[in-house]
Amino acid sequence: MKGILILFAAALPAVSPAYDKAFEKTPPGKLEVKTVPERTVIVAEMDGRYFDENNDLFMHLFRYIKKNEVSMTVPVKAEIDPAKMYFYVGEKDLNKELKDSEHVRVMVEPAQEVLSLGIRGGYSEKNFEQARKKLFDHLNTSRDWKMRGPAYAVYWNGPYVPGIFKQFEVHIPIERVGKTEKKE
Repeated sequence: MKGILILFAAALPAVSPAYDKAFEKTPPGKLEVKTVPERTVIVAEMDGRYFDENNDLFMHLFRYIKKNEVSMTVPVKAEIDPAKMYFYVGEKDLNKELKDSEHVRVMVEPAQEVLSLGIRGGYSEKNFEQARKKLFDHLNTSRDWKMRGPAYAVYWNGPYVPGIFKQFEVHIPIERVGKTEKKE
């Protein structure tokens, strides 16, 4: 019984709605097409791949939001190569005058359609690559969608949530096959 209580207590941060959500989560095991809305983001980047060694991307973003009193939101977006990490700016902070700093850029990320796969597990390169392969396999058989950009990770939980309780997604930006531009 004690073990079950410990597991339950450890899972609470994984399900607690403590932060504003930039968009809805894709449930683990589900593959879906969804639209990620236009959002203001802060981004830190570095040379090299995201999974190479311990990068300082999170700390650059964390220091920026603390200094500028920006609320934490979920999820966190991570591009893999080159390494970039994005925090979404919450609704109540959109009117703040946020400026670029030495390590962080502020930008508006346009809305985009993505193929999303929800995953439960640790935020490892192996788990990312397995999910990315499933998405590629799905797109290779799709008559409706084609890839429009590289895959990236979307992390929903903080570093202190045990790996078995963490949830993340892998997204691939997509567009409809045969999409035509509107004539004016």
